[in-house]
Amino acid sequence: MSSPRPDTASPEPTPLDTSEITGLFPALTEPGPTYLDSAATTQKPLPVIAAIDGYHRRRTANAGRGTYRWATTLTTEIERIRRATAHFIGAQPDEIVFTSGATAALNAVAHSWALTALTDGDEILYSPSDHASNVYPWLHLRDTLAHFGRHIHLVPYRTTVTGEADLGDIAAKLTARTRLVTVSHVHHVFGARNRLTRLRALLEPQVAVCVDASQSGGHIRIDTEQLGADFLVLSPHKMFAAPGTGVLFCHRRRHDELTAFLPGGNSGVRPADSTSLRAGAMPHRLEGGTHNIPGILALGAALEVLTDIGLPMITAHNLALTRQLIEGLRDIAGVRLLPGPAHAPRPQGYGIVSFTMDAMTGTDLGFVLAESGFLVRTGAHCVPPLPPPGSHPVAAEPDSVRVSTHVYTTAYQIERFLTCLSTIATEVR
Repeated sequence: MSSPRPDTASPEPTPLDTSEITGLFPALTEPGPTYLDSAATTQKPLPVIAAIDGYHRRRTANAGRGTYRWATTLTTEIERIRRATAHFIGAQPDEIVFTSGATAALNAVAHSWALTALTDGDEILYSPSDHASNVYPWLHLRDTLAHFGRHIHLVPYRTTVTGEADLGDIAAKLTARTRLVTVSHVHHVFGARNRLTRLRALLEPQVAVCVDASQSGGHIRIDTEQLGADFLVLSPHKMFAAPGTGVLFCHRRRHDELTAFLPGGNSGVRPADSTSLRAGAMPHRLEGGTHNIPGILALGAALEVLTDIGLPMITAHNLALTRQLIEGLRDIAGVRLLPGPAHAPRPQGYGIVSFTMDAMTGTDLGFVLAESGFLVRTGAHCVPPLPPPGSHPVAAEPDSVRVSTHVYTTAYQIERFLTCLSTIATEVR
């Protein structure tokens, strides 16, 4: 697939001097391989490690369950982190729900909102090339409702050669029965940023927008109001925090439409009478069970690290590395760049570039790269197989290589990676 050179009038971005920042990440301070898989999970900075270790070493307790100081201090701290998370994405504290991950957050939208809000004949627009966690919950919802005689329709929309959601195709597929459009903010394989403000402008106010911000969180500024999101999910382990914690933003305008998710202890659900339950207040309505307390504490520490470094600096750094990757990959014979920033007319990029190489599978190439000291992601990248025939002309390669960066990745590492890949390409030819 050919790709245009960027607009030469646009200045080339410059990577940061990351020497001091890299020192925050102990896994990167020792000699070892070059980590180029931050889209899968990020390395963890010292404050995050200290937050997790501190919880387990000192005053381990359950939040919201006791009146003694250890417990009440944790309760206060979790609510402080809820406020910090809200501020980070331009939301209100009661719009922030802590879940067990981004996958659970998307399933919460399906089960706590769509399961009861959608009626027979309603439609959901989705992208078959999105992460499975933003595809399978809607397929599962459709099949669940069908068991009870309620039939909803999943309508796939296309992806452009630049890796973005095709807004023209979405506009053409909107009907009076469209109730939800679900979309990624930054695509996990293509690395393209979707124009969500323009998407919102296409839709009637009653149509909900669900945004998977797993790859944009911690990389670029997120403003839920500006994006017009009704629901938005974050994956904290991709933004310096720990696995096992997710964030779900639910706009206040949807609160009255939400039922409890995993009802139980801490969810605020109370018996309304002898035969039914009354939903509790948000956000606890969707937080049944014990919180992942060390995970939430880790999120609080991660937000502080991201704020101290500065999202504008992180964004600029990833843009510079993305451009360096694209230009270097273009010069290697046999390499084909997947849809994404490489095919955009102006410089853009958020730290994700995916490609294939002739005469070698992505899996084999990933193994050789690992043996050479470069850790990348290969395979289908959690993209569901076999999109509906004829519905999706641009989909992720079944076995490609994804390189992903963050603020601790250096231009020198990218240069070494490109040199290694060029050598491999020459040898396989």
